[in-house]
Amino acid sequence: MRSAEKPRDENYHGGNAAILLKYDANHDGTVTRAELIAGLKTEFAAHDIHHNSCLDAEQAGQINQARVDADQSTATPVVDWNQDGCIDYTEFSAAPYSLFDQLDADHDGKLTPKELQRAGSRPRDVEPPEQGDRDRRPGEGPPPDGPPPGQ
Repeated sequence: MRSAEKPRDENYHGGNAAILLKYDANHDGTVTRAELIAGLKTEFAAHDIHHNSCLDAEQAGQINQARVDADQSTATPVVDWNQDGCIDYTEFSAAPYSLFDQLDADHDGKLTPKELQRAGSRPRDVEPPEQGDRDRRPGEGPPPDGPPPGQ
């Protein structure tokens, strides 16, 4: 790395929970299991161009390339886990369902902004922290521009 370059932010696409944020249908910052299921079913149906409930290797390759192009380091590929030549809905949705279950700390069927942030996610409209702010936790020390006036 050249001295003028900033170190890359490994979470610049929102961290490992970012793949779930796109399923927040009402954009309230909380992803419910119902939103996840509806979003995954819609997404699978859009990719199932042969309408046979099966994605072939060519379709999987296109999906995986699109995911890498969009999400880079946070992309999760679709995989034909049982190697039967068909990626069905169960295989297509396995990673998002698994991640949802891991992050739903209180098992209430929804991922709150707090649960998503705990997993490294941040709202999509928030810019990554500047180099000097990266190590400061919220509430620690003065704000980046110094203490508030009068202190």
